[in-house]
Amino acid sequence: MRPRRIYHPASICHGLSLAALIFTAAVRGNASGAELGGWQPSSGHTQTPIWPGVAPHVQSVPGPETSSEGGVTNVTRPTMTVYGPTGKNTGAAVVVLPGGGFRMLAMDLEGTEVCDWLTRRGLTCVLLKYRVPSAPYVWQCDCRPHNRSLSTPSLQDAQRTVRLVRSHAVEWHIEPNKVGVLGFSAGGYLVAELSTYFNTSLNSPVDSADQQSSRPDFAIAIYPGHLALANNSIALNPTIKTHITAQTPPTFLLQNEDDDVDRIEDALSYYMGLKAAKVPVELHAYAQGGHAFGLRPSKLPVSGWPQLVDKWLGTIGIIPQ
Repeated sequence: MRPRRIYHPASICHGLSLAALIFTAAVRGNASGAELGGWQPSSGHTQTPIWPGVAPHVQSVPGPETSSEGGVTNVTRPTMTVYGPTGKNTGAAVVVLPGGGFRMLAMDLEGTEVCDWLTRRGLTCVLLKYRVPSAPYVWQCDCRPHNRSLSTPSLQDAQRTVRLVRSHAVEWHIEPNKVGVLGFSAGGYLVAELSTYFNTSLNSPVDSADQQSSRPDFAIAIYPGHLALANNSIALNPTIKTHITAQTPPTFLLQNEDDDVDRIEDALSYYMGLKAAKVPVELHAYAQGGHAFGLRPSKLPVSGWPQLVDKWLGTIGIIPQ
């Protein structure tokens, strides 16, 4: 997946040894939640590190965390920011996973703006700032040699966040069996990974929260990527296909036929894989709309997708119809 043009990180032609030094400095600089740099949430909200100390399986990054024009890159200390419902609390929670090709995160377009919508509908929104750059993108070569491999560091962060939400269910007035995920583009691929790898432990437990399940109760993937093996093919990425079971959560998929970044085949391939496993799945495909539109309105029918999600959540019993 290609990142949004306005969020390109700075030149990343550093050597590995230099990158390791920069990474070490970045981790030390983010030693506590109060010292977190880069992207910051709006006033009244606090981002909290999801790991006590350094995240597992740390990797080098090309520089310190940088935030620009609603996007962030070089995230070494993943965080979550909780947005409580402003409408009548439904008891449901959604972990939101912005896209950005695993190079960066579109924290506004596919993050805070999404939380504004969800909280108005009475859902708790938990915005995850997961580690990037991350596999399958390799910043040292600015390439993707294994474009359909497991995005392990980012997936570790996403699994951890779902567990943390459940561990705080009483405190946050959440029903632990109504915790779902919503992701865009690369975040949509994370949705598929979360939905199929919840029985796979990617890190050793660090506290009692890790005793909770990381299985989402529902999953929403908007213009997801990395799922089809090739253009004009609905053969599903075996990384995902081999882990789909009847326990994969109910899923909502949406993609445009004219999306030239993550193609319609990505949604179609995953839809067919879920259908074969008899997983409840709903697919919406539109002729026009492109990629990376988030919730921003246009004259195209695809702009109505939030209302479709709203109705779907009602039909599966997550929110009142």
